[in-house]
Amino acid sequence: MNASTESQQHLLTELQTRGLRLTHPDQRHVSRRGGAGPSDHQAVTINGTTLMVPIYSESAWESPFAVASLEQGEQIIRQQDGQQITLADVTFASSPGIYSGVTADGIPYSQIATLHSRDVLATTVLQTCIRYESRRKACKFCSIGQSLQAGRTIAHKTPQQLAEVAKAAVELDGVKHMVMTTGTPATADRGASVLCDSARAIKAAVDLPIQGQCEPPDDPAWYQRMKDAGIDSLGMHLEVVTPELRQRIMPGKAEINLTQYMQAFKDAVAVFGRGQVSTYILAGLGDSANAILDISYRLIEIGVYPFVVPFVPIRGTPMEDHTPPSAEFMESILKPLGQRLYQSNLLAADIKAGCGRCGACSTLSGYEQALLQPATVAAQPLLFSGTCS
Repeated sequence: MNASTESQQHLLTELQTRGLRLTHPDQRHVSRRGGAGPSDHQAVTINGTTLMVPIYSESAWESPFAVASLEQGEQIIRQQDGQQITLADVTFASSPGIYSGVTADGIPYSQIATLHSRDVLATTVLQTCIRYESRRKACKFCSIGQSLQAGRTIAHKTPQQLAEVAKAAVELDGVKHMVMTTGTPATADRGASVLCDSARAIKAAVDLPIQGQCEPPDDPAWYQRMKDAGIDSLGMHLEVVTPELRQRIMPGKAEINLTQYMQAFKDAVAVFGRGQVSTYILAGLGDSANAILDISYRLIEIGVYPFVVPFVPIRGTPMEDHTPPSAEFMESILKPLGQRLYQSNLLAADIKAGCGRCGACSTLSGYEQALLQPATVAAQPLLFSGTCS
């Protein structure tokens, strides 16, 4: 990685860990508040790279980075030693065309699905979760119920509603792929069934690559059912990788242990193919860099893409005051992980749909792309030699 690329990567990583302060109301654009997984972000584009940056979190208010409207346009600035340093041009994604639409049964499109980054449609099919509903079992970082309580979404999006919004998003906003996640229901399929119903309806309406996200279903036959229904890639998210931490931070979800997850990954890769199964890992919740890298390398060997993102505390959750990871901690993971992914020829760009392909919640894919630059002196990619079974 040359010095210029490394400098930009460091800036992007710092922004994702420390956040960004807006200075005018008209700087509010495509954002995500509440919901499952990372939140309280806004999409920003810096030197051609679009990423989701914490804007509405408590830690972002203390960030040294801000957006300033200067003569040359919107700029990211940093206050340092009493001086204002201009760092980079910044632009914001415009409000999506679908946000003014309403479904045939009268629900605003924005309550069915939202735009992530620039060209990704995302929805949470079931906005309820058996984990979230129990204080004893809830994931302490999750806010899946907040947007429902605030009236920004509905509890269950029907297949017809999702198909209508997906078609409109392709036609009006040029959406390229879709993420469908779900809260976990009290059934053995753990959400796979509603994902199948939704995917069938969407694929009947529009040709749009879809990633499904759920906990590992009890019966591995669901992987083939999801693929047959039209799901192109699958996410099953570990979030935390150290067993003791999993028990403490996500006690309900930890009932499915790491051994069961690794078997589920192997079963899923056998159906979806190498590189089309991924997992989300939230760095900064207490796992060491070595622990995250160790399990990531094991995942790569079986063909699973480990999408490591910095943890962003969400207001209203038990972990809202948790300190986010530093840029240096993230770089100690993302640099070697990006190199291992490159050497294993397991790249974000090859994922058909989903969070890993989007890449806006982490700078991981930037480390892969840097190694693809012609001027970079680096090892050539190695052909995969592991096993998917």
